[in-house]
Amino acid sequence: MINRTKMPELNPNIRKNNFSEVALGFDIKQVKLEASRCLDCKNPRCVTACPVNIDIPLFIKQILDDKFEDAYCTIYHDNILPGICGRVCPQETQCEGACVLGIKYESVSIGALERFLGDYSLENNILKKENIIENHKKIAIVGSGPAGLACAAAIRRLGYITDVYEALHEFGGVLKYGIPEFRLPKSIVDTEIKRLEKLGVNFYKNVIIGKTLTIDQLFKEYDYKAVFIGSGAGLPSSLGIKGENLNGVYYANEFLTRVNLMRANNFPLSATPIKIGKTVAVVGGGNVAMDAARTAKRLGAENVYIVYRRNMEALPARLEEVHHAIDEGIIFKLLLNPVEIIGEAYEIKKVRCQVMVLGEKDASGRQRPVPTDEYQIIDVDNLIIAIGQSPNPIIKKATPNLKVDDWGRVVVDDYQTSIPGVFAGGDIVTGAATVILAMGAGKDSAQRIDKYIKTLE
Repeated sequence: MINRTKMPELNPNIRKNNFSEVALGFDIKQVKLEASRCLDCKNPRCVTACPVNIDIPLFIKQILDDKFEDAYCTIYHDNILPGICGRVCPQETQCEGACVLGIKYESVSIGALERFLGDYSLENNILKKENIIENHKKIAIVGSGPAGLACAAAIRRLGYITDVYEALHEFGGVLKYGIPEFRLPKSIVDTEIKRLEKLGVNFYKNVIIGKTLTIDQLFKEYDYKAVFIGSGAGLPSSLGIKGENLNGVYYANEFLTRVNLMRANNFPLSATPIKIGKTVAVVGGGNVAMDAARTAKRLGAENVYIVYRRNMEALPARLEEVHHAIDEGIIFKLLLNPVEIIGEAYEIKKVRCQVMVLGEKDASGRQRPVPTDEYQIIDVDNLIIAIGQSPNPIIKKATPNLKVDDWGRVVVDDYQTSIPGVFAGGDIVTGAATVILAMGAGKDSAQRIDKYIKTLE
């Protein structure tokens, strides 16, 4: 059996000083070699494990037959953002995790193949032709992140006038503000959105649904037949400890937005500043924590720590993210839980952490962190809090009859909310999850919206 083809990467000593993309992608020789490892299973578990059910064996066979355009079109039928998903989706727990080859050997690098085809289509200006039969009915999409984009593409293909409303000044949602350039070049996001515009999707920025316009107005004044809410989970969770309001303390969402969207790394050429000292600690163990830590390193921090209350095996971040962080010199301080942020003259100076031990497994299947009577104090210039996000409450406050749960997530039944004609999917329903899961929700919601509208006829 041929070994898994390793993705070429930028040298860690070079990349930790700039925002250039780390993973460099396959060339044609590498992509065909990796595609040749596929067993072409009769019952491909990879397809079932894919949230948008891409016909993976078919596009791999088309790669082997040198039919790259056909392979891209096969993916694009179910996934409108292959270049993006190939870069940021956790394939190891989805399609690649279900790969039969992975039982005895390493699974096929499906994500890398998908990325290659997405990039190939952009480089060669390949765009799948769509035969859309217009029905002249209007649908509003709230949010231009993964869920909103997927819903917009699917509902537009069904012939609806599709309008996407974005609160920020650039389109893309978390793809723009949350994921660093070194993982996902923003030019790719912009190009994919332009393709949706060519499909006939209309985009409107600087429109906050719940402030600029209400859900009620969308129906009564703008004559939309249905509304899809895919505005994500952008409200950061706090530690709830003393000193959290000191200068030098950031929430990861704010920190990453300043850099990714407001381009604070180019200050003063850009208008948004960001202050990073010599030593930075990031609290959390997920992908957002890794992104924040690696970004801080690129902004000039000499020492960057990941402070996490469990052990290395329990880190929820992708293995690739963890390995890249280690390669770039990020230091992991494990089994520590911050309990106090200590400052002087309103500036952060130290963080006091309680030492933890692992106990019995909790609902997540991981060992529960149990506090001890021991403490450690870490000298820091900045603390970045990356312990999760929840949905922004703006829409709920402006829409009292929209039912949400105790965490602020919109409650749905088969993507239908408590308001007739209003649907929701993605992180606003599930809490912070993955790009491809949000896309799956957006795609499925489009089918439910179409079904709902047809019942009104």
